Amino acid sequence: MIVEVIAVGTELLLGQIINSNAAFIGAALADRGFDAHYQQVVGDNLARVATSIRTAIERADVVIITGGIGPTRDDLTREALCEATQRPMVFDEDYAERLRTWWRQRGREMPESNLRQAEHPEGAELLLNPKGTAPGLALDHEGTSIFCIPGVPQEMEHLLMSDVLPRIAKRSAGPSVVVSRLLRTWGQSESMIGELLDDLYQASTNPSVAFLASGGEIKIRITAKAETRPAAIALIDPLATEIKKRLAPWYFATDDDTLIRVIMRLLREKQWTIGTAESMTGGLVVVALTSEPGSSESVRGGLVAYDSQLKGQLLGVSDISEVVNIETAIEMANGGRKLLEADVVVAVTGSAGPEPMEKPPGTVFIAVATPEDVRARELRMPGDRERVLAYGTTSALHLTRLAISGQWWT
Repeated sequence: MIVEVIAVGTELLLGQIINSNAAFIGAALADRGFDAHYQQVVGDNLARVATSIRTAIERADVVIITGGIGPTRDDLTREALCEATQRPMVFDEDYAERLRTWWRQRGREMPESNLRQAEHPEGAELLLNPKGTAPGLALDHEGTSIFCIPGVPQEMEHLLMSDVLPRIAKRSAGPSVVVSRLLRTWGQSESMIGELLDDLYQASTNPSVAFLASGGEIKIRITAKAETRPAAIALIDPLATEIKKRLAPWYFATDDDTLIRVIMRLLREKQWTIGTAESMTGGLVVVALTSEPGSSESVRGGLVAYDSQLKGQLLGVSDISEVVNIETAIEMANGGRKLLEADVVVAVTGSAGPEPMEKPPGTVFIAVATPEDVRARELRMPGDRERVLAYGTTSALHLTRLAISGQWWT
């Protein structure tokens, strides 16, 4: 069953509103095993909305349109659906009276424009909307099921879950589910990960393999479709095992077991506390560490200083050289352990750019001190200042994970 989603609204194209409706609908479709090959976003223009609908009808079994069914002149979905299907617009007097009653019960006079919500293409069924005045629409047209639902998220979600998805399920050939598993890696490029898994990517269609790069991490998503969830998991398991084996040096977690959760778990296992001593990252590392609920059990705090003299004062050392290097990072980590009375301290210094300092922009020095050892690395981060800071923060956290686990790094 192929389902296509059309989100209507110029505000979506302009970026004034995030298209959260399409994300919600897409996730709901995937959970139920329906294929969604395309999503469209179209502005409030009658001809363009009609064209989008015709295009979707040609390539999908089901079309879900969200937005454009309110009472104002820029709500054009009903008119566009009439144009796309060559159907006349009809007026539902029963629903018009329902609208009048709705306004009367609230002691308010109904604007005449609201009666547009009683209009619909001939042959369409009105889907009652208890959370608003705009009804949804259901129309079967030449073998394609078309649903129009409001753009207001609360109303959209209700009609989707209560009316639209059950109707799609009845039409589908049989029950199926889509299950995905996310394998998280760090320390290797996306291109190299792709080469290491290329044969699996080409050979496997169900489950399928996809690569996602974000924040310095490379994630491998394995997706399987089957009649039941256990059956889908049975398809995923052997492929996930093979991928973990090939990526053993860089694999660190699965699904929602994020980097911060891994670090907090390692700290609790060793009954260690943690803190940060940051220059270049300006507190981003400690912010990441404290983002996880319950982190106060392990996080002692964070020290942030840009000025070299202030760094020395804060970290309790006599002098931190103006030259930013590995030794500076080590001094910061050791000094931070003393001042914060923490078992583990990660220190970050370097040059985020864009102006060159002691080192070229993108040069980052990271040190981690634990009760067992202290080590540091010099890294070169690509991109502009924002990307250097993001990658530097991620790298500091991953080197901390390795240090706590006793693996350290080569």
